[in-house]
Amino acid sequence: MAQQTFGKALLRRRELSIVLVTVAAFLYFSLGSYGSAFNTTNNYHIIMQYFAPWAIIAAGESLLLICGEIDLSAGFTYTFVPFVMMAFYNQGLDVPLSLVLAILVSMGIGLVNGLIRTVFNLSSFITTLGMGFFLEGMTYIQSNAEPTPPPLTGTLADVLGGWRWSELVWALIIIALMQVALSYTKYGVYAQAAGGNPLSAAESGIKVSRVKVATFMLTSLFAGLAGIVDQVRVGSFDPTSGGSQMMFMAVAAAVIGGTALLGGSGTVVGALFGAILLAIIQNGFTLTGVNAYAFDVVIGVAVVAAMLLNVYISNLRRKYLR
Repeated sequence: MAQQTFGKALLRRRELSIVLVTVAAFLYFSLGSYGSAFNTTNNYHIIMQYFAPWAIIAAGESLLLICGEIDLSAGFTYTFVPFVMMAFYNQGLDVPLSLVLAILVSMGIGLVNGLIRTVFNLSSFITTLGMGFFLEGMTYIQSNAEPTPPPLTGTLADVLGGWRWSELVWALIIIALMQVALSYTKYGVYAQAAGGNPLSAAESGIKVSRVKVATFMLTSLFAGLAGIVDQVRVGSFDPTSGGSQMMFMAVAAAVIGGTALLGGSGTVVGALFGAILLAIIQNGFTLTGVNAYAFDVVIGVAVVAAMLLNVYISNLRRKYLR
């Protein structure tokens, strides 16, 4: 009886499978022949540099996927928003105000995506694909295709990526807040209902369009914030950073972490572990000298395997958790 209770408790945790796989990957590289190079503070910092921006954006992508939507423009928002900040700064505004206005612009991008999706009923795939191309072009126009140093200094710079571990702190705070919102607030209930059965959700009084627009705005907010924090850490606003690669890694982290592509269910914490897993594999491949192209192969297999595992676990939940 106790074993059955424990088994059911495990089935309720969507994050269980990805946590176990992440721990296994960590142990594999940690205890292997390259463990001495893997288990160093500097290498842990490199792993953090990989997964932190993916996790920040994946927090929003997870919520959007739960709503039955997707944002293909997030990686381009990541690149564009730092140059929006520079544009305000170059107009004579101080850094804090330029930062606030840039964040508002990033939320505005999500607002436009959400309104086009809900008002005109255009699929989020097409809407955000078009927005992504638009933002990519605007980034090159705004930057003249040249990188520029961030204007931040002092404490503000430390908070926004300058301190060694600040990006990790941002990622953990955002993941924690969004998981709490998903699990313990009306927003989380509404988001899952909007993605699982939007018609029934609307008939029960849920403002489905509002929920989706708000989630698009959150995703763009996180993408813009990730762009500023990550590129302040690097020390350069680069028009060639981010883009589709950043977006694909965030979506892959969300899917591998247990969020269903068809909507209605998911976990933000799982997206964090999905991002960590991808970062560990990429870093481990680098240390062991595995061909870099093999990493894309692993991502492709991992995404498909994660979806198959999600289907299998969902069937087990329906069977044993009635």
